[in-house]
Amino acid sequence: MKKKFFSLGAKEIIFIVAPLVIVAVVICVAWGRMLSLAINVGLADQSRMVGERVAYEARIASESPAVALESLADSIKANPNKANVSSLLKSFAAHYPQCIEFYYSTATPHKKGGWLITNNDWDVPDDFEHAERPWFTGAAAAKGKLFYGEPFISQPSGNLCISYSIAIYNAQNEFLGVAACDLLLKNLEEAVANIKFSENSKINVIDAQGRYLTHKDPSYVLAKNYFDETHLDKKAYSAKTYLDGTQKAFVKNDYFFSVKQIENSSWFAIVEGPVSDFSSQLAGAFYGMIAITVFLILGIVVFNGNIINSTRVKEAKLSEQLISETQNLFVAAKENAATSQDQSAAVKEIVATMEDNNALSESISEKIKDVSDVAAKTNNDVADGVAYLSENVHKLHEIADANQTTIDGIKSLGGKISNIWDIVSLINSVADQAKIIAFNAELEASSAGEAGRNFHIVATEIRRLADGIIDGTKEIKERITEIQQSSDSLILASENGTTKINEGVENAAVLSERFESIKNASEITATSSGDITTIIHQQTAASEQILITLKQIASGVENFTAATEHISQASKNLSSIASELNNKKESETEA
Repeated sequence: MKKKFFSLGAKEIIFIVAPLVIVAVVICVAWGRMLSLAINVGLADQSRMVGERVAYEARIASESPAVALESLADSIKANPNKANVSSLLKSFAAHYPQCIEFYYSTATPHKKGGWLITNNDWDVPDDFEHAERPWFTGAAAAKGKLFYGEPFISQPSGNLCISYSIAIYNAQNEFLGVAACDLLLKNLEEAVANIKFSENSKINVIDAQGRYLTHKDPSYVLAKNYFDETHLDKKAYSAKTYLDGTQKAFVKNDYFFSVKQIENSSWFAIVEGPVSDFSSQLAGAFYGMIAITVFLILGIVVFNGNIINSTRVKEAKLSEQLISETQNLFVAAKENAATSQDQSAAVKEIVATMEDNNALSESISEKIKDVSDVAAKTNNDVADGVAYLSENVHKLHEIADANQTTIDGIKSLGGKISNIWDIVSLINSVADQAKIIAFNAELEASSAGEAGRNFHIVATEIRRLADGIIDGTKEIKERITEIQQSSDSLILASENGTTKINEGVENAAVLSERFESIKNASEITATSSGDITTIIHQQTAASEQILITLKQIASGVENFTAATEHISQASKNLSSIASELNNKKESETEA
């Protein structure tokens, strides 16, 4: 029989076309949203890049004069002579034509004899006080850092300028004066004007209050405010929140916006423009996508019609094959059900065995934990014993040192006693001499008669005193001898004590080694017990997991058995349905 696409019924065509139309509509809507999102994201990124370029151009325009001013300050610091300063100003002005004027003023005010000099030798009026000018006071307050003044319109040229100034200090940190220059911002205006983004976009530089520093209309500079004519949402953004120093780039209310602060200044590069400048360029792509989608739908409809016709031919063959396969499936399902019952019984036995094994592992774990606790306590007790023993050894060393100090003191005392013995011997010798002299004096006094009587009395007293001294020194010698004997005995006793202390220290050292060995053994025991406990816990956890898994397997086997029975019944039913379907298909083919 010849097959044609248009032999398809109306319902079949609707079933083919309707989903494709829905998909096409969804694709077009999604494509439109993605296109809009891509435009917004792309514009935000592009406007951010333009803002960064404007900020870069502004920094480049002002960076060179700023560096020049710092170099000028260093040169003036070396020689602040007026003639030298004048020469330096003229030289720098010739090399930096973008600066309309270089000038320098002394720290001393004009009214107190100070002076101001410019590169063009401006004749300073008598009533002009440089120390009161903003560029001077600002630089003085900046303490050697570069100061940026407020932009101003230079007269009579009408050009926008800005003053840079820096305070100069000598080696003694004394304030010498201020060097300054007026930078013409014409280069900045030209750099911004040369940056193009889109047909209706606006790219400008503004200050922190929003006043224009660059604009295609010169009358706007420092006279108009950006926030008076921007399309920004005034409720969401003010000058303070929009110009807070953070870089921003976004699309809002069909306009794209970007702002970036210019480095080392209070100026901002701003970009603004309508999204329509770019969306019209992508409209053609959107409509092209719709056309492609329509053609794809038509192609898919024709292709699906051919597939359906060819499918009908195959359905009859598949129906016969399905009947044969379902009969085989019925037989296999019966066999699987029997096997599953046997597996379920085996798994239940394994589960019971694993439960017993798990209980045994828990019991072993508790016993090992008790052993571990005892080993840990033993380890702590041994550690305390080692500490006490170490402390006792330390005390024995202190006692030995103190005993040695005592011995040394006694020996020193013995030496001093020997010195006293020598002194006593000297005193005894002197007393003997005095006694002899007194005896001779008595003889002389006796021969002198009555005239030597008083001299005789004195000689007698001297001899008696000498006898007393001799008796005293004799007693001192006896006491010294006793002290020396006692000292020798004490030294011997102390030395014996030192020997005993040293023996005690050696015994304590041996005992300490034994304790240390016991401590190490107890630590190994405690560690090993802990490791064994950990292993037992891990084994218990693994056994529990295996037990859970086996229970799940048992449950799965039971479910599989039930499912196999259902499959067997379903296979039988499917075989009947396939037979009916085959008969119906044959009748349709004949018709």
